[in-house]
Amino acid sequence: MKKLVLCVTLVALSLTLSACGNRDENTVRIGLVGVLHYQWYAIQEMVAEEGVNLEFVFFSDFVTPNRALNDGDIELNAFQNRIFFDTEVAMHGYEITYIAETFIAPLNIFANRARINSLEEISDGHTIALPSDPTNLDRGLRLLEDAGLIVLDPTPGAHITELDIVEFLVDITLMPMESNMIAGILPDVEAGIINNPTAFIAGLRPDTDSIFTENIEGEVAHGLTNLIAVRTADLEAGGRLAEIFEIIARAHNSDEVRQVMIDAYQGALVPVW
Repeated sequence: MKKLVLCVTLVALSLTLSACGNRDENTVRIGLVGVLHYQWYAIQEMVAEEGVNLEFVFFSDFVTPNRALNDGDIELNAFQNRIFFDTEVAMHGYEITYIAETFIAPLNIFANRARINSLEEISDGHTIALPSDPTNLDRGLRLLEDAGLIVLDPTPGAHITELDIVEFLVDITLMPMESNMIAGILPDVEAGIINNPTAFIAGLRPDTDSIFTENIEGEVAHGLTNLIAVRTADLEAGGRLAEIFEIIARAHNSDEVRQVMIDAYQGALVPVW
């Protein structure tokens, strides 16, 4: 794959985008988060054959990419699921939309194999680490309910929190923390709820290390599906930019890219097309 030319300077949580030469109408920038982007390297090469120069801009957080898109600092982003997207639009009034659905990254309960090997072995006094951010805390608590460990209030608010637990079916201790810390603390607890991209980077595999997996079927999948987002005005204006969006979406949702994801991620990211 081609090496990445990074055209971004990131200082603390402030983003300063610098121009990479004189960009023309065939050059677009896509905002990405994290390091799992094998599919995008393939897409970059595919769209180049149709005259599109796709530049990558990496972000270190999940807040800046939508603001950068809305402000016109980038033309696309691909980092968020539909629940997060809808929340961001409602909170900030961003005028952005999506042009393609990409993948689902399930949450899993990963076991500390030195202590337990199955869901049934989780017992009183055990500790489970889980994400503390509102979206994934909600998902993690629902996962624990599906696993038969807790009972949640059937009429919660917008995001489920620990306050919505009405009963512990097993006397476990919950340890909310930053998502990227959970894999590192797994040797010190009995289990941890980790999203698959983070788990994949840490060397954990859902097929061998997970003891319970999030349901990604039916209506649940609708909210968990990740998206490629663009500015609504750019899409509605038509012209070359809208044409490029179509080229990128078509390349992404191709059999070739699907196979790249299957081979690269071994089930950690599940293509939805």
